Amino acid sequence: MAKVTILDETTKNPYELIGRMAGICWGAPVDNEQKNYKRGLDCIKSRHGRTWEYVEVYMVLEGWSARVIREFYTHIGGAPTRLQESTRYVDCTDFEYVIPPKVFNNKSPRALAVYHDVMSTISQGITYLEELGIPREDSAMLLPLGMETKIVVRMNLRTLVDMAHQRLCSRAYWEYRQLMNAIKYELSKYSTQWEEITKDLFVPKCVDTGFCRERNCCGRAITFEQAKSRLYDSTSWEDAFNAMITNWHLLSEDQKQQIQDLMWDESNNN
Repeated sequence: MAKVTILDETTKNPYELIGRMAGICWGAPVDNEQKNYKRGLDCIKSRHGRTWEYVEVYMVLEGWSARVIREFYTHIGGAPTRLQESTRYVDCTDFEYVIPPKVFNNKSPRALAVYHDVMSTISQGITYLEELGIPREDSAMLLPLGMETKIVVRMNLRTLVDMAHQRLCSRAYWEYRQLMNAIKYELSKYSTQWEEITKDLFVPKCVDTGFCRERNCCGRAITFEQAKSRLYDSTSWEDAFNAMITNWHLLSEDQKQQIQDLMWDESNNN
């Protein structure tokens, strides 16, 4: 069964850590943890993403397909460190595998039967090759992308937030959405601060910006073109705010001010 395990090496109190690092940058005293907390919280609310790179998450991803882990690897940022279950040393002849919902729930039972048959044939082929003296590192070349695997990974908060914006989108690959939601859920249980951070930052990009840039928008938010059109057609600044930001009531005062400044600049340039 697919699961995410957050390791104890993960930063327990991100606000204080961010606050201390930012305080050094600003020339402020960092010996007061209450002030560090407030400074770190402000960096989160103000979206000062560079400071988030000091917060590290150590986790084990287990039972996910090799395919989704391959896509997980492609989201590069913050110099992550990863170790994956080795097919050279681990016996994978009787591997477990992920079944896509559209195969499992297909109206024809033949779809699931074919899927199982192919996986069984691969497993038997690997076993037979090893009986013929083929090294495990070579017979493992037959292993499918659908097989379950395990990795241990270290990533920073900024990379994970960017990943969440992309992979919680309804257009993301279904297993990646499940993986990202599982990471979000497990981190939310790690500490009170992580519960707040995941609720605020681990959202689809349209929830964070208030509009969608995808060509095939799912309709959760207005498109970027609609946002621009409504902005310029609005009769008042308040109408513009409400038109551009569908989740305005969820934004912090700092975020609202940033949007107001942006809109003011746009109006002066058009």
